[in-house]
Amino acid sequence: MEPRGLDADLVGAAAQGSSQAFARLVERHQQALRAFLRRACRDWALADDLAQETFLVAWSRIGKLEPGANVRAWLCGIGYNKALTALRSDRRARQREAAYAEGRPAAQSPQEEDRLALDRAMSDLPLEQRACVALCLAADFSHAEAAQALNLPLGTVKSHVTRGRAKLLAALGAEQNQEDRADADR
Repeated sequence: MEPRGLDADLVGAAAQGSSQAFARLVERHQQALRAFLRRACRDWALADDLAQETFLVAWSRIGKLEPGANVRAWLCGIGYNKALTALRSDRRARQREAAYAEGRPAAQSPQEEDRLALDRAMSDLPLEQRACVALCLAADFSHAEAAQALNLPLGTVKSHVTRGRAKLLAALGAEQNQEDRADADR
């Protein structure tokens, strides 16, 4: 059976109260959801917590899912909203802490491998742009699936992906050029 057909059958059974069908949906989509949330949040523990919260919300809303809807995109949309809330809360907490500390210098993070350079470059992207890049470039979502998951217009998703990719390439290229110059000076 094709994946969407299987999802539709599982959604139908879960909407009728089958926890086993919902467990199958979780098994089918948890890896993609966790990977997306890890990229969007840049915090594995938070991403795993948000994935669990996403599945709890999905279980309570499974009956409201449109017939034929893309389950993976629907779950990522719920997860994205959970991530937005968590990241806003974290940002407010950091702002309060910074105000309390009254300008103590922040610790510098040491230079790391390429993956860490990409993480830093991703963290510099605006949240919506980072989410679009994480879904379309890293999670292999189509632009339309990402638009559905993030509840954004298709053109906005395409724009965010194009601009995000350009910013990542520029940031990684700039870091690479700085490392090359440092190596040449030695």
